[in-house]
Amino acid sequence: MVETDGPDVCACERCPALVESRSRIVNGVGPDDAALLFVGEAPGASEDEQGEPFVGRSGSVLDDALRDAGLARADVRITNCVRCRPPENRDPRVGELDNCAAFLDREIAHVDPDLIVTLGKVPGERLLDRSVAVTEESGSVVDARLGGESRRVLVCLHPAATLYDRSQREGFETAIETAADLVGAGGGDQSRLGDY
Repeated sequence: MVETDGPDVCACERCPALVESRSRIVNGVGPDDAALLFVGEAPGASEDEQGEPFVGRSGSVLDDALRDAGLARADVRITNCVRCRPPENRDPRVGELDNCAAFLDREIAHVDPDLIVTLGKVPGERLLDRSVAVTEESGSVVDARLGGESRRVLVCLHPAATLYDRSQREGFETAIETAADLVGAGGGDQSRLGDY
C-alpha cells in the first residue's frame, strides 16, 4: 500500500526491511519551488527520529556550508533517494532504490529545481545512471535526463565525508559555493547556469 500527497509519501510498505527499521517516513523539506534541490541517499538515525533529512552531524556540516555560501537551509529543498532508514545505517539496496525511484522523480518534477546537488556516491550514481568518482567529480555539473526532462546535476561529496576526512572539507564547501553561484544565490550577482 502506497499513499502520497504531492511530493510526500504518507504510507508505503514496499521494502519490508526498511519498514521494520524505520520509525517514520522521512520526506523532503524546503520550498516546493526551490531553485536548489539537494539529494542524499537515505535517512540516518537522527533523521528517522526527527522526521527531516540531514539533521544530524552531517546536517550541521551542510547547514554551515550553505550559510557560508550565502544560503539558508530554508531557501533550499533537501531530500533523499530512499525515504526510510536502512537497518544499521547501511547503504540502500538496489531494490530499495528502485522502489523509491518514482517518489524521487515525482519530487523533482514537482519542485522543478534549477539545479540538483547529489550529496554522495549513491545519489550521484542513481541520478546519473553511471559510476561516479565523487572525490574527483565533486563540483562538476552534468546534464542528465530525469523524468523525461533535461536537468543540471552538480556532483558533491557527502557532508559526512568531511567528518571522517578533514581534507575533504574544502572540496565539499567549494561544490556548495558553486551550486549557490549557479542559481544566483551566492556571492555573484547573476546565475552562471547558462555558462555550463
